[in-house]
Amino acid sequence: MALSELLKSQIALLPDKPGVYQMKDENDKIIYIGKAKNLKNRVSQYFLRPQSGKVQAMVSHVHHFDFIIVHTDKEAFILEMNMIQTHYPRYNIMLMDDSHYPYIALRRSDAYLTVARRATDRRYFYFGPFPNAGDAYKTIDLLNSIYPTRKCKNLGKKECLYYHLGQCLAPCVNKIEESTYKELYESIKGFLDGNTDEVKRKLKEKMVQAAEELRFEDAKSYKDTLDALERTIAKQSVELNTDRTDRDVFAYAEREGYVSLSVLTYRKGLLLGKHVQVVQAFGDIDEMITELIERYYQMNDLPSEISCNVPGFQEEFLSIYPDARVITPKEGRLLEQIDMAALNARQGLDAHFMSARLSDNNQALLDDLGKLLNIETPYRIELFDNSHLQGSSPVGAMVCFINGEKAKSMYRKFHLSEKDAGDDYHSMEEVVYRRYSRLKEEGSSYPDLILADGGLTQVHASLDGLKKAGVDIPVYGLFKNDKHQTSGIIDKDENVYPLDPKSPLFFLLMRMQDEVHRFAITFHKSERAKNMKSSLFDDIPGIGEKRKEMLRKHYPTIDSLKSATYEELRQLLPDEVAKALFAKIESL
Repeated sequence: MALSELLKSQIALLPDKPGVYQMKDENDKIIYIGKAKNLKNRVSQYFLRPQSGKVQAMVSHVHHFDFIIVHTDKEAFILEMNMIQTHYPRYNIMLMDDSHYPYIALRRSDAYLTVARRATDRRYFYFGPFPNAGDAYKTIDLLNSIYPTRKCKNLGKKECLYYHLGQCLAPCVNKIEESTYKELYESIKGFLDGNTDEVKRKLKEKMVQAAEELRFEDAKSYKDTLDALERTIAKQSVELNTDRTDRDVFAYAEREGYVSLSVLTYRKGLLLGKHVQVVQAFGDIDEMITELIERYYQMNDLPSEISCNVPGFQEEFLSIYPDARVITPKEGRLLEQIDMAALNARQGLDAHFMSARLSDNNQALLDDLGKLLNIETPYRIELFDNSHLQGSSPVGAMVCFINGEKAKSMYRKFHLSEKDAGDDYHSMEEVVYRRYSRLKEEGSSYPDLILADGGLTQVHASLDGLKKAGVDIPVYGLFKNDKHQTSGIIDKDENVYPLDPKSPLFFLLMRMQDEVHRFAITFHKSERAKNMKSSLFDDIPGIGEKRKEMLRKHYPTIDSLKSATYEELRQLLPDEVAKALFAKIESL
């Protein structure tokens, strides 16, 4: 590309110092943020070397750039991450995950199990992390069924059903010695480390005893627990790290201008999972891989050891994370782990190319959408939807797509005013005003496009919300035909932009529309269930806020509450209160 005189002059003034740079378009909008050990070398590469793909697309939109000089690489890394999470530039490489991997956390004081995203609270023992959050929750359910852990978030004044089933120590009424909790922790730790034989033996004994005493439901429960235990063991025994070190193993692969980075997560000797990220290559590959791994640990905790064969990685990484332990295996079992990570990286590239690089297709579709609506390419789109049932439990929801992909960390939920329940116009005006007045107050970036579901009325409601917030963002609506099928886009002046129902752009917008519907309805169902249970409990003497919370914990859905027996309720509530609640349930 031919360089403008402005860019030539800016390149000539670049310093040989570490810092953070911001690429900007002709409207002074930040489109990319990066860090560099040497600003002059790094930034000039974009303009003085031939580029391709997304890097070429980004460079073609750069009108000018700016930079901030810092003292160290670590300062540059922190500043870069903070700026990316504030401005969300459209060309930035997305992080490997927008949430931390979960841990199973056991509270030291009372053996309460929960899921935590960071292992930093000293009040807890931690196990994990688990790359798959579903596995963490399933494991907690299994542990709660095997061990006498505390089940209630808020303690009552009377022991519950779990105590009588031998699944809780009843700290609500019993004084539990610290040594008992320590012993429980050691048992759970041993179980998660793979020592399950004793647990299986006890469960089999209880199952046989229950069957001999004709307690067939209890026997089936023990059998189900045993089956769940066997499945967990089988899943965790895929690969064993014999030195039992908490270790992350990194390797990468290259192909046709793309790089795949794979990480295998080992904890306490077990391979818990993998994660693979595919991005377009740019500049020095070793330096690029190092940056990706640095960003990975911005979102995840450091393990005891990191294994990586990238040349120069150790020195660079330790400048950012001086407390890390990095090894470069040359032979033996640790090198085999590197080879397995590399195999997964190559497979990730194969999958990327077999899917025809859908993210690249999304970029082209977003260009088409911008041309259709005569606006700048909308790389970041936010969609709104509201939900209520005959005016009850009104809620609003917002989803965000960046480069045509879900950005779940930016989704938002809104509790709406009951006085406007059922008034879709004012509900939309309220959520739009609240969303963008908050972004304005925080100094955060705005989306390139707002899509309202519901046609012209919702477009005007959204514009009223923006006007009230003092924010200017393009707003369009997805409107439906007389068959209640989305057929096009409409603007504030009633101009209609038809969509071909067989076109890729139509399907991309439908995926967005379906996602905001799903998010809003799921949130509404959750709130309605809470309100239904609250109203069910409200007029029963003896059920206050603490007991409501305890009942919600034991019966998370209306259906589970309806199936509760009087005997079960008596384990949780005084007799008269249990009798009144059971009568109310039976009348439903």
